[in-house]
Amino acid sequence: MPMALNPFLKGGDSQPLVVGMVGTKMGERFVQIGCAHGGRLGEVAAKVGLSGRAVAILPDEASAERARKGAAQAGMLVEVEVAPMTALPAADRAFDVAVVDDTGGLLGEMRPEDRRGLVRELFRILRPGGRVVALGAIPRRGLSAFLKRGPSEPSFAASGALHELLTADGFRPVRTLAEREGLMFVEAVKPRDGRPEKAGGAG
Repeated sequence: MPMALNPFLKGGDSQPLVVGMVGTKMGERFVQIGCAHGGRLGEVAAKVGLSGRAVAILPDEASAERARKGAAQAGMLVEVEVAPMTALPAADRAFDVAVVDDTGGLLGEMRPEDRRGLVRELFRILRPGGRVVALGAIPRRGLSAFLKRGPSEPSFAASGALHELLTADGFRPVRTLAEREGLMFVEAVKPRDGRPEKAGGAG
């Protein structure tokens, strides 16, 4: 979808909400997967400060350019890399927080096996006790549905399917943090013992 037609790729109204929901802290190591909105990336990355580390791993150069612009606007140094989503260029247990930005349809455009590969990579690069926060787009309701354009169906991260995928690959707990301003926030935690927990009946 062209950027001009997608309200989630423009405007800054949602940035304070996203910063609060992600909850990055000074000194943390933060990585973002996908970048539909550079401004949001920059504001979240700014919270880790100079004592932390901010990285964006993107599937293509267009999203990488959005990330660079967002980082520059926030005055933050963000390491930007373009790489396959199933082979993230990061060491094991390298990060405290991983944000997956699906508001532009990143996950929905991936093959099922690649989505699972990405989840496994997220598990690998997070420290024990580390968090994934996924941002999904949801249809607006009430008056806001008439005032702002948005998707008619939720993105993959907001559909419930991501909850199942994260749970199946060992994250505990997996929960919806909030649904506000056309966004859904899903949080998943890597067990502190660093080992995947088996979901009942999951293969």
